Amino acid sequence: MKVLVTGGAGFIGSAVIRYILEKTDNEVVNVDCLTYAGNLESLPDVATSPRYSFAKINICDYDALQTLFQQQQPDVVMHLAAESHVDRSIEGPGEFIQTNIVGTYNLLEASRKYWTDLDGSKKAGFRFHHISTDEVYGDLEGTEDLFTESTPYAPSSPYSASKAGSDHLVRAWNRTFGLPVLITNCSNNYGPYHFPEKLIPHIILNAIHGKPLPVYGDGQQIRDWLFVDDHAAALYKVVTEGAVGETYNIGGHNEKANIDVVRAICELLEELVPEKPEGVAEYQELIQFVKDRPGHDLRYAIDASKISNDLGWQPEETFESGIRKTVIWYLENPGWWQRVLNGEYQMERIG
Repeated sequence: MKVLVTGGAGFIGSAVIRYILEKTDNEVVNVDCLTYAGNLESLPDVATSPRYSFAKINICDYDALQTLFQQQQPDVVMHLAAESHVDRSIEGPGEFIQTNIVGTYNLLEASRKYWTDLDGSKKAGFRFHHISTDEVYGDLEGTEDLFTESTPYAPSSPYSASKAGSDHLVRAWNRTFGLPVLITNCSNNYGPYHFPEKLIPHIILNAIHGKPLPVYGDGQQIRDWLFVDDHAAALYKVVTEGAVGETYNIGGHNEKANIDVVRAICELLEELVPEKPEGVAEYQELIQFVKDRPGHDLRYAIDASKISNDLGWQPEETFESGIRKTVIWYLENPGWWQRVLNGEYQMERIG
């Protein structure tokens, strides 16, 4: 099977590619335009694989997508390319509309044209897997409620609204044109190769450098944390075993308040890096509460019983095991994040 992965140089996309090449015999075509969040150095062991190829293409370029489909003849599409940082969507929503909505439209149309011309088993086996977020559901008021696949959409930010729009497009292309699609909505991912502007890597790196650890508001915003390698395994199971037209929510069963995540990282660093920066007695003293994000959702929590019951998927990592692996990875791989922080990773791109 040949899998076309959009956004394959991103955090989750690169984990999906690593999983496919390490765990299966399939081929992978990585489609990424290498924005700031795309980093081919997140794929250190796959570039030389004969089953891997890379195409620097923006999904907003319909003609380039059409050419790619004809050249590569993929069996499935796993669509992860997206602008995904909420703060950036507040500062500049336009890029999110273009990539997440217009880009998804272009990819759907290129896929539909390609799929329509296929024959026999190739056509019957084709899948378009759209990877989305639990943020399309808005937030939960109670402490017991969970997002299910039938939860009404109520996005709060330009980012989540653009992802909600892309979800609706994918469903429409299934209903109107018969394109065989699958949709997954995941909770907050974390793990190795996570871009340093995100909460967990940002806290790790700031702490070991003795910098403030900023926490929005009172830090009581609750998220369900999913280790990225568990997510990659779930995505592969959905695209290979999921029912066409279905949506699957993917969660880690690990609800944590943001402040508790930050404190857990500090406690791990006390154990793993006891020699602190000058002037720091305890890592937790670096925590600083800052002005909250506009429209900040209070609680996300996923009901992942459908993917468990229908496809037999369960996360392997607890939050405690996953966060330990994550902190250790950042401590052991300064070369990767230093090149991200100083911008060097953007200077040596495949053109």
